[in-house]
Amino acid sequence: MSEAAQPLLYESSDGVVRLTLNRPEKRNALSRELIRSLRNALHEADADDAAGVITISGAGKDFCAGGDLAELGSLAEASVPENIVDVEALERLFLDLRRLTKPVVAVVHGRALAGGSGLATACDLVVARDDAIFGYPEIRIGFVPAMVMAILRRNVSEKKAFEIITLGESFPAREAERWGLVNWVFPAATFAGDADALVRSLAQRSRSAVMLGKRLLYQQDGLGFSAAVRAGAAVNALARTTDDTRQGVKRFLEGTPDSSDR
Repeated sequence: MSEAAQPLLYESSDGVVRLTLNRPEKRNALSRELIRSLRNALHEADADDAAGVITISGAGKDFCAGGDLAELGSLAEASVPENIVDVEALERLFLDLRRLTKPVVAVVHGRALAGGSGLATACDLVVARDDAIFGYPEIRIGFVPAMVMAILRRNVSEKKAFEIITLGESFPAREAERWGLVNWVFPAATFAGDADALVRSLAQRSRSAVMLGKRLLYQQDGLGFSAAVRAGAAVNALARTTDDTRQGVKRFLEGTPDSSDR
């Protein structure tokens, strides 16, 4: 299959696996095939010992326009059970992003709308170009942003989430950053280099510490305070036994610079 015909591009170098949504003629809409390819690629990247970070970006002018409306339209007359089976693939994708051991960074340019916004914010970190546009416009076609609600609600306040889903208006990257949906916003002129430098820096961090920190952070979503503290204590004890921690403490005591601090 030629590169142009592949729904997803996979490239690995310098400790980073770069996944590119490759349906630019459809604004990288999430078709069944693309979702399946993305899930498979994420698991492949997570098993790659040479990789420390995974990125997701979009080919062409946009990051991702959300679900494939042509496929959605074809399911309008299908039964509820048939629709449940279809949507479970996207559900598993969002769950995968949190369960992977490696950090996943969304690198967003152009438009990230509906499920595209959901995909970006389901990643562990989001870096956006300053002219990028986010939004949850589902209500404008009488639909509900149900699949992305859990992600949105965990990143913004309840009132802001209600505003976003009921008005369906788009908002710029700087607003998304201010609300907590985006971590970094870089100028368009330097975006590629800035984003790449950030991702490479992250790839240099302790693999075991990032993995344990990610697991603990998301585990605490459903825990009460006491249980969360106990979970933290368990990870603290485990982290002390890793090679990265032993070597890091040794470097600190000896005054040796950390090669990941750049």
